Amino acid sequence: MAMNDKHIRSVVGRWGKWAAGGIVIAVLLYLAFVPSPLAVDGREVTRGRLDVSVTAEGKTRIRDIFTVSAPVNGRLRRVTLDPGDPVVAGETMVAIFEPSAPDFLDRRSAARSRARLDQAKAVTARVKADRTLARLEWERAKALTAGTAISQRDRDRRRAELDAAEAAYQAATAELAAAQAELIVPTDEAGVADAGCCLRMAAPISGQVLRVMQQSERVMAVGAPILELGDPRNLEIVVDLLSQDAVRVRAGQPARIENWGGPGDLNGTVRRVEPSGFTKVSALGVEEQRVNVIIDPTDPPARWDSLRDAYRVEPRIIVWSSSDVLTVPLGALFRSGGNWAVYRVEDGRAMLRRVQIGVRNTEAAQVIKGLKQGDVVISHPSEDVSDGRRVSVRTVDGA
Repeated sequence: MAMNDKHIRSVVGRWGKWAAGGIVIAVLLYLAFVPSPLAVDGREVTRGRLDVSVTAEGKTRIRDIFTVSAPVNGRLRRVTLDPGDPVVAGETMVAIFEPSAPDFLDRRSAARSRARLDQAKAVTARVKADRTLARLEWERAKALTAGTAISQRDRDRRRAELDAAEAAYQAATAELAAAQAELIVPTDEAGVADAGCCLRMAAPISGQVLRVMQQSERVMAVGAPILELGDPRNLEIVVDLLSQDAVRVRAGQPARIENWGGPGDLNGTVRRVEPSGFTKVSALGVEEQRVNVIIDPTDPPARWDSLRDAYRVEPRIIVWSSSDVLTVPLGALFRSGGNWAVYRVEDGRAMLRRVQIGVRNTEAAQVIKGLKQGDVVISHPSEDVSDGRRVSVRTVDGA
């Protein structure tokens, strides 16, 4: 009997060892073939502020630029002002202009002018004689009227004849002067120093000299530009947006001026969206329809005093904004079956969830349906992530 008990215990011991070994082998096989959790980056769905904006390269522009031009044909004396010099309206002389001398006459024009002068002299002499006769007749009429030898009517008629003779004489004298002026010949004006000979042009505004188009002394035609003036404190920003972005911009929307060279960002407000667009060729050679948007800086001038005309800036116009929005990182979104979707982390597994989103910017999107605050989603999921896959979250922003 004792031998049987011993034999049974020996058999049970051997089977127990085999069973334990089998369990260990099964566990090892399970650990070897079951995939380990996939390491992923997690982001938290949060509630906060969301701004949607459009950004493009722009440049500064002085709102009112005044161009000083040649008022007549003549010689411009050397301009002593340089770009950046201050000017005071009505006081600072920006240019001195000498009217040009008369042109030389060719032989035909000179002969025609001399003939016109001779004719004017003859007419003037005849009219002068008529005026003398009319004056004598008038004096005689006055004397006869005193003795009632002629009627008042005859006296008035002779007075009218005298007035007509005076007017004719004045017209003939003016015609004679015009004929004489045609024969004025050019003279050497190099030594002219009379201040009364020149046109002295004062600054029309107070500000600074922006550009000097002509500084050296030279002969200029009427209307030729000499220099430009403007007030740097009267600055605006022009940004050309793609037409599909410009349709979202309205006057009064806030703007942030970034990368302008100074500390921090500047604040501005959209003043106008121009009603007409234009075609611009991009750096890649593609024709684009662009629209100019005008922005006024709203910070004190001391904040952007270093900005000047035609400086490069990067305005960011905020076209939509809210301070209480449920947002999901843009990198967590992808398309699935024509809908937006995310992988939400649930109990250590990636679960595919379709979501409905609203507005979005370059970093986050508004969540309308499908997620709640505090959910953790996988950011930039790779092809290895699938619905139900075990994952290990490496980082959770905002946790």
